[in-house]
Amino acid sequence: MGTQKPRILPWLISQLDRGELEGVAWLGESRTRFRIPWKHGLRQDAQQEDFGIFQAWAVASGAYTPGKDKPDLPTWKRNFRSALNRKEVLRLAEDHSKDSQDPHKIYEFVNSGVRDIPEPDTSQDNGRHNTSDTQEDTLEKLLSDMDLSPGGPSNLTMASENPPQFLQSPDSDIPALCPNSGLSENPLKQLLANEEDWEFEVTAFYRGCQVFQQTVFCPGGLRLVGSEAGDRMLPGQPIRLPDPATSLTDKSVTDYVQRVLSCLGGGLALWRAGQWLCAQRLGHCHVYWAIGEELLPSCGHKPDGEVPKDREGGVFNLGPFITDLITFIEGSRRSPLYTLWFCVGQSWPQDQPWIKRLVMVKVVPMCLRVLVDIARQGGASSLENTVDLHISNSDPLSLTPDQYMACLQDLAEDMDF
Repeated sequence: MGTQKPRILPWLISQLDRGELEGVAWLGESRTRFRIPWKHGLRQDAQQEDFGIFQAWAVASGAYTPGKDKPDLPTWKRNFRSALNRKEVLRLAEDHSKDSQDPHKIYEFVNSGVRDIPEPDTSQDNGRHNTSDTQEDTLEKLLSDMDLSPGGPSNLTMASENPPQFLQSPDSDIPALCPNSGLSENPLKQLLANEEDWEFEVTAFYRGCQVFQQTVFCPGGLRLVGSEAGDRMLPGQPIRLPDPATSLTDKSVTDYVQRVLSCLGGGLALWRAGQWLCAQRLGHCHVYWAIGEELLPSCGHKPDGEVPKDREGGVFNLGPFITDLITFIEGSRRSPLYTLWFCVGQSWPQDQPWIKRLVMVKVVPMCLRVLVDIARQGGASSLENTVDLHISNSDPLSLTPDQYMACLQDLAEDMDF
């Protein structure tokens, strides 16, 4: 006989009633609101107890067996969030995940009687799930594997008349359709919401000379480190900047670049947090940042900010990007900016060419590049190619122009990831 995966809501209510997990608790006697700790793994004060609820659900759902499987916090956290987001009886009431003292989220049941949700009947399991459970598991697998191909829009195909359909049952708890799109889920939201799964193109320049470019898949974020790999115990995938002696001929410049890299220490960390990209420097080297074009940083004005050392700082907000993308499709001449430029170890090149700076690093979120490239082909109402979202182990999901625009508008109305 098989063992049935527990349903997330009855399981979560039982955990709240027990009160055994650190920071997981009901708020008020009505027991309709509750809090979940939501600390990012890159924080220096992160403890195992801060992620207990995510690990507990991974164990309960069969995704993780202690002592057998390798711990995978980003996946635990993503699966837990994804499971809650699909519940119509539950909504995110307050997001305090960026609170420096007590990062957490508050959820709220929107229907009365939710505490009376019955536990699943496993007495006649026979290794099979009911229709609703099978549907939930299938959708979770598809959404967790969803990836927007970074191959560029040149071979994108337009408009499938038969988008994937999911079985519906009367008691299904899958969310309503994406407004006006004809899709059972907003694939763009699912793509952007998976904060641990983004791909980034990282390009480094020493004194204006490109010395490094790599597209990296970084669960939990990335860290730009010097010629020494930095502290591998820190979260985030270390991206090692190359030794300047291998690409520069001027010994004086080489020495200065090497000095900058040696001050990076734990590195320059970059990660997703909700609808924000956040950055933090973990060494002594000062870093300034700005949003610019892909070919050139914005050197005609002051930097957008300095990357903080003792706390995380937001460097990119998806909300204005989506709004600007819609405006661009509707006829605005300026496409939205999405390329992050970092000036490492020196002030921002405001008054002189950027190629004079010792170390400049460009970071491009690949999925945002593809979304903009799609819009540049003429707008959602006149696209002749398809937008292809490749989902592992399934047929590609193609969006019509109207579906693409509807999904963007849905994102703009609800940017709460």
